[in-house]
Amino acid sequence: MKSVSIPTLNGQGTTLAADIHFPAGFDDGKAYPVVVVSHPGGGVKEQTAGLYAKHLAEGGVVAIAYDASYQGASSGEPRQLENPHVRTEDISAVIDYLTTQSYIDAERIGAMGVCAGGGYTANAAINDRRIKALGTVSAVNIGQMFRNGWDGSVADADALPLIQHGSQARTEDAGNGDLATLPLAPMRREDAPNEELAEAWEYYHTPRCQHPNAPGFMTARSLTQIITYDAYHKAEAFLTQPLQVVAGSAAGSKWMSDDLYARAASQDKRFHVVENANHMSLYDVPGYVEEAVSVLAPFFRETL
Repeated sequence: MKSVSIPTLNGQGTTLAADIHFPAGFDDGKAYPVVVVSHPGGGVKEQTAGLYAKHLAEGGVVAIAYDASYQGASSGEPRQLENPHVRTEDISAVIDYLTTQSYIDAERIGAMGVCAGGGYTANAAINDRRIKALGTVSAVNIGQMFRNGWDGSVADADALPLIQHGSQARTEDAGNGDLATLPLAPMRREDAPNEELAEAWEYYHTPRCQHPNAPGFMTARSLTQIITYDAYHKAEAFLTQPLQVVAGSAAGSKWMSDDLYARAASQDKRFHVVENANHMSLYDVPGYVEEAVSVLAPFFRETL
């Protein structure tokens, strides 16, 4: 594994911290396919994104996991800003870097993401034709999730108070050095509305996978960008690359994977359901992760 810094040209002036995972027998004199792996909202590259990158590299491709702008070891202020447009641009910034590396075949670039990283990756694939194949695990369209709730039961218009909350946070932030924040995962177990989201607390806030760079919250001002954002915007026309969706049968978020699959214009699109897995268990539970990788690795080998 090699750690690198990637300056972005997205107008934000940020530099991304990334870890590149290489396949066994790597030879820098050859050109390899590569997969860019994006982390969940509130996560970092040392967690599930890095785990999937490591497994994909074991499957024969170069894989790179990175920290989003304003998060983890990447630069940018304010810290923990979750701007979906910048997060999508981050993926393309990583690809910019990869195209300058002699050991990368620029015609064989794939991308995958976990949770919100899956939604951002779909949006990047819609906008960036250098992405030749797309994979998602427990995909979340972060705009849908905040607008419509974890299970999709809330009407769009009923999310208006969240836009108002984000707008008010911006006003308060303007005169305050301590920016208002909002949890991306429950900060305490007792805050979790159900057992699946209690597992999100466990993942981010216990030794299961806690990391000092992943505090589990975002700036509240992020809501003004998130609520109206659709990660799958124009997928019906422009998401034409091969697509592999992976979701758990017990995941409350599965409806967002279903929506991506239905809306994608891809002629080659596949959906693998991991039986009994919920949203969070696909992050790091060995048997479930191994099943997901057993689908994703051959998909990328075939399509890149």
